[in-house]
Amino acid sequence: MHLPPWLAHALRAQRGPIPWNAVVRGALSAGPILLVAVLADRTSLGVVAAIAAMLAGINDRPGSRRASVKRIGVPALAGAVGMFVGTTAGEHIGAVPLTVLLTFVGLVAGGVSAVGPVASGAGTQLLVASAIGAGMPLPEEGWLRALVYLGGACWLLALRLVLPTPGALVGDFRFDGEREAVAAVYDAVAALLDAVGSENATARRVALTAALDHAQDALTGPRLRRYASSAAERRLHAQYAAALPLAEAATALAWAEEAVPGRASAGPRRLAVAVRENAHTGPLPAPARSAPALRALDDALLRAADAFDRGRGGDLHKRRLTVRGALRSVFGAGGREYGLRVALCFGASVAVAQALHHSHWYGEHQHWYWLPATTVFLVKPDLGPLVSRVLNRAAGTVLGALVFAGFALVLPRPEGLIALVAVSGALIPVATRHFAAQTAVVTVLVLALVMVGGEPQASAGRITETLLACAIVLIVGHLPMPGQRGGGVRSRLAVASGAAEAYLTHVLRETERPVPRELARPVPRELSRPLPRQTARPGPGGAESAVRGTPTDDTPTDDTRARRWTLRRDAYRALAEARTAIALAAAELPALARHSEGADEIVAVLEGIVDTTTACAVHLDDSGRLAPEQVRRLTELLDELGRLDGGRGRVGVRLPDVPLAG
Repeated sequence: MHLPPWLAHALRAQRGPIPWNAVVRGALSAGPILLVAVLADRTSLGVVAAIAAMLAGINDRPGSRRASVKRIGVPALAGAVGMFVGTTAGEHIGAVPLTVLLTFVGLVAGGVSAVGPVASGAGTQLLVASAIGAGMPLPEEGWLRALVYLGGACWLLALRLVLPTPGALVGDFRFDGEREAVAAVYDAVAALLDAVGSENATARRVALTAALDHAQDALTGPRLRRYASSAAERRLHAQYAAALPLAEAATALAWAEEAVPGRASAGPRRLAVAVRENAHTGPLPAPARSAPALRALDDALLRAADAFDRGRGGDLHKRRLTVRGALRSVFGAGGREYGLRVALCFGASVAVAQALHHSHWYGEHQHWYWLPATTVFLVKPDLGPLVSRVLNRAAGTVLGALVFAGFALVLPRPEGLIALVAVSGALIPVATRHFAAQTAVVTVLVLALVMVGGEPQASAGRITETLLACAIVLIVGHLPMPGQRGGGVRSRLAVASGAAEAYLTHVLRETERPVPRELARPVPRELSRPLPRQTARPGPGGAESAVRGTPTDDTPTDDTRARRWTLRRDAYRALAEARTAIALAAAELPALARHSEGADEIVAVLEGIVDTTTACAVHLDDSGRLAPEQVRRLTELLDELGRLDGGRGRVGVRLPDVPLAG
């Protein structure tokens, strides 16, 4: 019996080893902050700082120290702004203007969340902190509460930067996640080579893309200087850059579906060990050179060995997000739909919460923030499908409230509750594997915090407010919206299509090589925008060398290859993001899931185009012309893409106008 997608997603949990280092950081974050505040008789400020530390703990995901600065710090800054805005507005304006203001904040936060994961975390904390600031009356002024909020998040960030991690215990303390992330790329290359010609090849190529994305993110975090400033860091960058031609050759071999010698994967695995142990590579086994992709693999291994020895640094081949690109995401179809839905849900929850508050439904209870804060976590599309979030949030809140009610009866106050906060903080890194478990732990932690702050036991009220928030989000989430539904999926498809076109265009134009006539026709496209293209290098084209390694006018320069690898990385990253968005949309209830039907087939064709383009690039480097099989496959894929789109204008790939063959 197969469960419907919306229910199967609600029951699915992430797997992996327990992140003990994150558990230790969680135990040392909110609990100790609250203890110090209670001892200093500033309990209310301690509650604010502990809430910030808790939210920062949710963003404390596996990765490098450098990446954690942006992942934790940017949302913390947004949360501090939200705390100031919410507190100031809650103290000085009435219920109706406050509702309008917070609805506008929801519109901004929702639109910004479409930019990416870090921006989404910032939007979440902006909304949650503004709701807490407006709905949790405290004696301190808004600027002080905002400063304390930022300090609580920075405390957890300081723990992340200072405390050792398992990766830092071997080799250089500065590189924990970075070294492991780069080594994982070489392991993924080896796994793909082992899977060539088997049914697991596609899954291995997807895993390689994920490993490359993770390594890029780990190495490209914020730094004081623009470029790597130490020899060890430059060496690590060189090791990552050396993996890109290996990944390219392995992808070309997987595309050809021809079995490769077993020793082909031995070289990348030895390189992975060398990265982890920060050691020399030693002798690398040379693969056979019987095909263009195998020759490319051999050449890439030689370049990797040289890069490991020299360690002079390397380009990370990641395009920086520009202001123009961010604004395009915010005001595009996905950002508009995202922002409007978040604004309606958040504004409606604020209005209902204040109506219940001013009608004395709460009795003497003065805090009305729980309803809008709960709505924030329910309405965020990137946190999972709508119905899955609602089911898990309701179940987690009920469980957490009941568990806390039991602890509240037996624990001494405040020391027992402070210990409960510390234990809950330690459990957050483990509970993030499932939304219901995370909700249960967060519910226990927040209820303990507010009780230490002087609020009476309110488990029943929290359950009721959570169910109200679930109803609001379910209703608003299924309301018809202006424009075409599925804007998030459409925008991801457009980005992926533009990236695929830019990559294919560059490969065929990089040395003005002749393009077969079958490929020299455009496929109409409306939404996708190609990324900036590399201007073709001037010079004669079409020459071919019969001897491997003899320089010709068709031999791509290092700059051309670097540009190609950057475009290839952009294309695969965009396709992975589109896959994620489509999977989330497909797990919605049928009324919403139907808006993304067929998108997975389009992405599969785009992936085929990018894979084939990679095979073309390797073959062009080797022989100077496309193979007939590559021409045939590209033609079929482009025709299939046009058929699937059916004139709906969701995607399209257009080839450049270049000299034709024959």
